[in-house]
Amino acid sequence: MRFFSSLDAGDRRLLLWCLGIGLALAVLTGFLLPNGNSNSNPLPSTYLSGQHGARAAYETLLRSNYPIERWERPLAELAATAGPETVVIFAEPFTREESDIKAVRQIVERGGRVLSTGFWGGYILPGEASDTPQEFDFAACELAPEGLDPLAGSGQVWMVPEATWDVGNPAHRDDYSCAGQPAVVEYDWGKGRVVWWAGSTPLENGSLARANDLDLLLNSLGPRQGHRFYWDESLHGEIRSTWSYAAGPALTLLQIGLPLLGLLVVFSFSRRSGPVRDLPAPARATPIEFLEALGSLYRSAGAASTTVAIAWERFRRHALRSVGANGLRGTPMGASDLAAAIRRRVPAAGDTLEADLAACEDTAWGETVHPREALKLIQKLHGHEEMLIAAAKPRGLTPKSEDIHSKKQERAS
Repeated sequence: MRFFSSLDAGDRRLLLWCLGIGLALAVLTGFLLPNGNSNSNPLPSTYLSGQHGARAAYETLLRSNYPIERWERPLAELAATAGPETVVIFAEPFTREESDIKAVRQIVERGGRVLSTGFWGGYILPGEASDTPQEFDFAACELAPEGLDPLAGSGQVWMVPEATWDVGNPAHRDDYSCAGQPAVVEYDWGKGRVVWWAGSTPLENGSLARANDLDLLLNSLGPRQGHRFYWDESLHGEIRSTWSYAAGPALTLLQIGLPLLGLLVVFSFSRRSGPVRDLPAPARATPIEFLEALGSLYRSAGAASTTVAIAWERFRRHALRSVGANGLRGTPMGASDLAAAIRRRVPAAGDTLEADLAACEDTAWGETVHPREALKLIQKLHGHEEMLIAAAKPRGLTPKSEDIHSKKQERAS
């Protein structure tokens, strides 16, 4: 509650609205998402426990100690390691990719055994002899055994055929039929063997325990010893890769949450009328930039007389210090008195000393003066200051030491 109390009314209202919308979306998604385990889902997946799922068959094989696992990675990876010990189950697969068809062919040619069901299950097999049914509808049918192969002796089998097989190839042996159409076919290809069912009914949860459907599944897979079994889920859309772990609910939440977070950021910043933090301090200007800025300030203010007053006061202090009248720096001294004091100490001072000092004093107390005239007066004061410094050299003072001494005196004053 301390967090909510620290927010202002607008932010608190916005946060509550967002939480309410998120909760409503979660509830709505839970109601509208289809239930994968419902009996209306026809996919014979080992993850589904509905009537048409294949979870019961998969767990039965596990409990019977069959070395079986789900295959959820690209089929080409399984084909690369397949051999005579490989057995793969394709329950109603759906794919038209050449890479998947090539992988199935490669598994069989390397000696593997393949059980595939349905129309698309025959489409991916070598030979591609599956076809749509012609003389029977999609109803449960008790299959009639054909031929003398061990698979035909599995017993009573029930199936809902969804496809048929083109007869004519003597290598393709028909083990069971429905209404005169092939329903269970097996044949050799390369070093391996292929078993095809017209439908996946015998391995579905709702039909596995009916008659001898389980026996047909076990006989189609062959002996357990020395084999490794794979139930393919990759052709059901369950292809796993490194990026698959980012999929699912987490990816869905990111897809929904990131746009909402972006809207919150936009609303949060657009509602404010000013910056949320102090501006950084501006970088210090160089001395030249400072002088230019100061000159621009004096120029815009028309305060040229102020610069003369500053230069005049600086010269007065330096002159009093140079002529040995430090005790008079705090008392007012006019231009004439200062010129007389300088003449007594430095008789060789310039002829224009009195006039220049008087002009500077008048300008310093004046209101307006032309910038060019102010510059000339400051230059004249600088010239007289240089004269005083030069006059102090015979007493053992250098310009540098005199400047340092003058700065110390100025700080003390």
